This record gives sequence, structure tokens and C-alpha cells, in this order.
Amino acid sequence: MKDSSFKTKSVREGHQSSNEQEHSAAIFLTSSYRFDSAEQAAERFETNQGNVYSRFTNPTVSSFQDKLAALEGAEKCQATASGMSAIFATIMTILKPGEHMVASRCMFGTTIVLLNSIIEKFGIKVTFVDLPDLDGWKNSIQNNTKLFLLETPSNPLGEVVEITKLAAISKQNDIVLAIDNCVMSPALQRPLLLGADLVIHSATKYIDGQGRCLAGAVAGKASIIDKISLFTRSTGPTLSAFNAWVVLKGLETLSLRMKAHSESALKLALWLESQTFVEKVHYVGLESHPHHKIAKEQQTGFGGIVSFEVKGGRKEAFNLINNTKMISITANLGDAKTTITHPSTTTHVRLTKEEKQQTHISENLIRISVGLENVEDIIDDLNP
Repeated sequence: MKDSSFKTKSVREGHQSSNEQEHSAAIFLTSSYRFDSAEQAAERFETNQGNVYSRFTNPTVSSFQDKLAALEGAEKCQATASGMSAIFATIMTILKPGEHMVASRCMFGTTIVLLNSIIEKFGIKVTFVDLPDLDGWKNSIQNNTKLFLLETPSNPLGEVVEITKLAAISKQNDIVLAIDNCVMSPALQRPLLLGADLVIHSATKYIDGQGRCLAGAVAGKASIIDKISLFTRSTGPTLSAFNAWVVLKGLETLSLRMKAHSESALKLALWLESQTFVEKVHYVGLESHPHHKIAKEQQTGFGGIVSFEVKGGRKEAFNLINNTKMISITANLGDAKTTITHPSTTTHVRLTKEEKQQTHISENLIRISVGLENVEDIIDDLNP
């Protein structure tokens, strides 16, 4: 199905019917698998061909991996228990003690905590740079630099880096370029086609699309994914069959949902720009956003994350959030339901004051993940 459209692949790719000829993907809830003989068991353990144990492989998980790989244009995909486990598995596979990586300082708060508090315990050094600053990435390279890690657009401010140019820098220096594509999903951006080596997902977000379960994935070159797979099967952060089935079904409607999220988010961002209680709006779909031109060239849409700064500080931000009636106050994103949160005290609460200043996570910043409700209802709920 290599020449079919994205929409068709999202519905049809990856599903292999069993002998029961089921039309919808089946859930294989099993921890292990029977063998016809001791010889067959020995062969499977020796060759890694065929199912042995669900920490290694599972038919439902494989279906999800195959579909996501097809949508991202990847050679192979490894599913994980969460987005954070996907990031951790990637780092631990690519780097060893004494080596160095460069990361964007504008990333999900927990990723920053992982890099600052845990990764360095393994003797891996991390240098943080501003996401759009290509010179910053280039000048941070050391003789032992093995990985560039970033998310573009960033969460929650929507900062963007020119992927093709950063990919050229990474390739010139034999560095793996791994991009977290959670905010866009393959429906709106495919980093591998722009030169990235790996794409990482918290499938908990838009890939599921309804806030039902945790899941993650890494996709890209088979030579790297095979090594990541060895790490996950040996350390255990593999995806359950049930969660794989949930996100597998989520992929079938991904294209339709991302289009709707993007359309409503733009309408909301334009409305927010016109409001007197708003100091600044951060949405890469706005022409006023400093990275709008780059985003327009490498994305097919702008996604559903809209952040804005209210006039005042934490008190005013909390008042606005607390005055909403329909919108869900929760830190998750990518749900069919619109969500609202205060990043400084939720998603980025573990960052130091200095780190918050460097990443522009201010006390008056609010993030909205625009859902699938009527956008006029979302606007009414935010109207003071």
C-alpha cells in the first residue's frame, strides 16, 4: 500500500486478519504463545522470528507499529508504554557513559526533568539550546555528540526549527536527529521525510485522540529501531496489547481529527488576539507568530495547541481557568475534549525559576488543547 494516500493508509495499513477473518483489528490478550514442538520453540528463541512472549512481540502491538511506521514513512517502529519511555529508550540506546547530546530547552517539562535529573546519572552530558537557533545547535557539537533531541513545534509555545537545515547539520557530524512529533502527528508533519533519523510519539495524545490510555512509539531507520527494540524487550517498557488496540483504532480517524483541531484552534487564536484581557497569543498558525513561515513550509496544518498570556500574573490566569464551565481543567492534550492548564504549575512545575525564564514559561501563561466541540462554545466558555 506504498502509493496510497495518508487517509487510506491510516484506515487500511497494518491490519492482518486472523483465521477468524475479523474485519476489525483483534486484541491478542496473552502473555505467551504455544509452540508446536520443542524444536519450533528453540528456533523462535534463536532467530527472533515469530511470537515468543508479549514483552517481545504481540500481534496487536505489531499492527500498531506497522501502521504508524507507514504513516510516518519509517522503515520500522517500536511501541512503548508511554511517550516518556520512548524518549528514555531512545537516549539510552544511542548514548553511552561519557558521550554527549544536545537538546532543545523548549520541550515538555518532564523531558527536561528526565535530562537534568536522571540521564546525567548515567554519565551522559546534555547541552540545552534555543530550538530555532541553528547556530546554537551547530556550536554545541562536541567530538562525542551522538544525539540531537527536540520537539517541533514545541509545547506549549509552538516554537519551530527548520528541520531540513538541522538535519543537514546532524548528518555532517554523524549525529542522530530525533524529533518528538507529538504535537503535530504524522497527519500534519512527517519529520523523517525532512531528514530526521527518528520520530518519537506520546501516542497518549493525538494518536489516541480521546484520552483513554498511555502509549508511546519511536519510528525511523530499522538499524536504530532494532537496537531500541532490544532495549525495550530487555528493560520492560513495552506497550500492552489492549493499549495498542486503542491507539491503533485512534489512528484510523487521525487525519479527520487533526484537520478539525487545526481549524478550531486557528479560530480560537484569532479571537484571543482581539481580546483586551489577552497580552499575547502563541499559535504557529497565526501570521503574527515569528515561526509561521517555516511552519507553513514543513507542516500541512498547525495543530490544536493554543497558548496565551493574560494581562496580570498567576492570580489572573487562575481566575480565567476557574471561570470556565465546559472546558476540562487537566494537563493532558490531544483529547476530543478541550483542555486548559497553567503550565508553570503543572506540566513545567519541576523546572527551576531560571529554567522557566529561559523557556518563557511565565506565570500568566495558559495552554489550551482545542478539542472537537463547536469552537463557538469554546470561545463562549473563555469569554470573561
